[in-house]
Amino acid sequence: MKVILKETIESLGIIGSEVTVADGYARNYLLPQNKAVLATPQNRKLMELDKAKFEVQIAKEKGLAEEMAKQLEGVVCRISAKVSDEDRLYGSVTIRDIINALEIQDIKVEKRMVLLNEPIKNVGIFKVPIRVYKDVEPEITVEVMPDLVV
Repeated sequence: MKVILKETIESLGIIGSEVTVADGYARNYLLPQNKAVLATPQNRKLMELDKAKFEVQIAKEKGLAEEMAKQLEGVVCRISAKVSDEDRLYGSVTIRDIINALEIQDIKVEKRMVLLNEPIKNVGIFKVPIRVYKDVEPEITVEVMPDLVV
């Protein structure tokens, strides 16, 4: 089913774009939540009239995203974990650990924003991208250190 998005949905597209989605997804979620409208000729004309408003909103969203990207650029996130003799972690450093370490520094990110392919299982310094907006992905440095027991 073809629909026109009334707001930006990360997995589908930006506001005002026409996308094809599963019928059930459109009927049960997008249309009742007022996140999209059916892609009819009449709705296309209405969206064309609102296009300038959408472009302003897209620019505003992108501007906020770039501002947050500047704030995230160069952030070092230090996480201490228990290690074995070979510098391998007993557990692993996951997205949740990174989010918690960033919250300590007063940086709020959502779980879906952290692009960690697989959990970190070794001590060291790692670069982890954070998706703030489409095509805006600054990298933070995650420094995994051995937990010092005194």
